[in-house]
Amino acid sequence: MVYRLLLACACAATWGLTAHGAEDAALKRFDQVKVAPTKTSIYVGSVSMTLTTFVRRNGLYHSAYTAKVFPYFFWGEHGWIAIELTDDALRQLAKGETVQFKGRGLSDDGEERHIEGRAVPADANTGKIKVRVFVSKHIQLIFNTTYRIGP
Repeated sequence: MVYRLLLACACAATWGLTAHGAEDAALKRFDQVKVAPTKTSIYVGSVSMTLTTFVRRNGLYHSAYTAKVFPYFFWGEHGWIAIELTDDALRQLAKGETVQFKGRGLSDDGEERHIEGRAVPADANTGKIKVRVFVSKHIQLIFNTTYRIGP
């Protein structure tokens, strides 16, 4: 059960941003964010996660995820992630500054995960992200991966 929760946490390798497109045309380029597949180690195996392109809607970035646990394939799961950042945080990101983000994930069978992370831009369109998925009060998965802004 713990590994199943950890797997769901893999969904945390999720990167997201919130912006209200009409308010700031310069933020329009942040409408989509792609996150590279990621993997982290657990006590007796690993958790890998893949995400669809994050798309901004209703003030949040949304993505579907698939998490796989090796060697415990039966703990794998699917679900969605929603991440938010303020418009000011997006402007900071556009300036090349590191930003913090928060969000949540929800597996298809109703398990909720708290997500925290930070994005560190490498250039105007790419960078690194570190995501923490809180599986329980004392268990968290940490994913390090990259992102790319745009379609």
